[in-house]
Amino acid sequence: MKFCRFVSSDSADASSDSALHGLMEGDQIREISGLPWSSWSPGSRSWALADVRLLAPAQPGKIVCVGRNYAAHAAELGNEVPKEPLIFLKPPSAIVGPGEPIVVPPQSQKVEYEGELGVVIGKRCSRLQDTEDALAHVLGYTCLNDVTARDLQKSDVQFTRAKGFDTFCPVGPHIETELNPSDVLVETRVNGVLRQSGRTSLMVFPVTFIVRWISNMMTLFPGDLIATGTPAGVGPLVAGDTVEVSVAGVGVLRNPVQAPQT
Repeated sequence: MKFCRFVSSDSADASSDSALHGLMEGDQIREISGLPWSSWSPGSRSWALADVRLLAPAQPGKIVCVGRNYAAHAAELGNEVPKEPLIFLKPPSAIVGPGEPIVVPPQSQKVEYEGELGVVIGKRCSRLQDTEDALAHVLGYTCLNDVTARDLQKSDVQFTRAKGFDTFCPVGPHIETELNPSDVLVETRVNGVLRQSGRTSLMVFPVTFIVRWISNMMTLFPGDLIATGTPAGVGPLVAGDTVEVSVAGVGVLRNPVQAPQT
């Protein structure tokens, strides 16, 4: 199933405050009652995909990110591969959806893309043991761009400011529930040119390990989002660019890049 969050063009209020959740069925979207990660049922209304605006499909309480989870990416930035997952948090206020702009902040001179597989939690999990099926607690998967102010990351050492600007976490276009995350292709294109390409089988720590490991530190709640790390090939974004993150079996997340509005 493909769960999405959207506003319809015929809505009197086309803001995110009027957002609906739905199931994507080909070129149609059927409204659902309830949230995808809780009790829900299909509704009677449907829209053509062309007549809606897709929003970020998740509204997480927290975004937990895994750094340096591909050896080649760690190496390209001159870092060693961590002995255990290196995690940090992005604020939910960083989230934007498909087609929404990534805004280059005036505080940074080097903003970069990081295309990733995103994991959406479907069931509360805490202190999962090795014998427990971590993926049973996952609702599905999405595309994610862990946008980073690389110069600030290097100067600050810790990641909060560099990763936390508004618009620095594009997510979408939907949540795909039918996906085996162990070996899927993750790619990033800027202005149509391929910049990143790597398979999740190259992750230092696979999705099952990541979910279980994080759950032993902090409780994961339905709707929470995990960014699983980026392949090698990160690079700059400037105003006027269009960046696309694709995950095989999920779809393509496309966002323009713009300068701050004065």
